[in-house]
Amino acid sequence: MEEIKDHVKSIAQDITDAKYTAHEYMEDVLDIQWIINQDKTYRGAKVLVAFGGPNIWVNTQSSEVEGYWWLDKANALFTDNMGLNDYLEEIYNCS
Repeated sequence: MEEIKDHVKSIAQDITDAKYTAHEYMEDVLDIQWIINQDKTYRGAKVLVAFGGPNIWVNTQSSEVEGYWWLDKANALFTDNMGLNDYLEEIYNCS
């Protein structure tokens, strides 16, 4: 359980510290789930950054990194200092 907590905290800290640009961060993303309103306007996104053990999602709507490994779950809040949500909104609106 500690391993997943540490991994989730590390990802949240990387986003908060803006160690990368949003564009650089998105280069290694495995999947994107769009969170939209009924009228198809952007609300946020969930970005899959690790898969297969554990699965880790970055949720820009809740500003939370969510990690899952079997029955274990870990969450960590982040501050989006790299502009990830803005970058994802731009991608969504261009598609």
